[in-house]
Amino acid sequence: MPLSLRIPSKKEEMIKKAAVKAGKTKSAYIIDAVDEKLGLVKNREDVIRELAGWLSKDEAEELRKATEVFSQINDGDWV
Repeated sequence: MPLSLRIPSKKEEMIKKAAVKAGKTKSAYIIDAVDEKLGLVKNREDVIRELAGWLSKDEAEELRKATEVFSQINDGDWV
């Protein structure tokens, strides 16, 4: 079913750049975001938490350090 959204131009440009970076259309990118927000798919943090139970304490700490980069935002990526 078609849905129309009124999105401020700055946000639309951010979505467009993020979609291109992800290799998706804007629509596919937005649908993925909605699915994640609704809990229909697991986000990166949920997957890491789920997998961490299989790791030793040292392995879990190593994984946490290796994935810290995913929580960082580089403003230059959005300009």
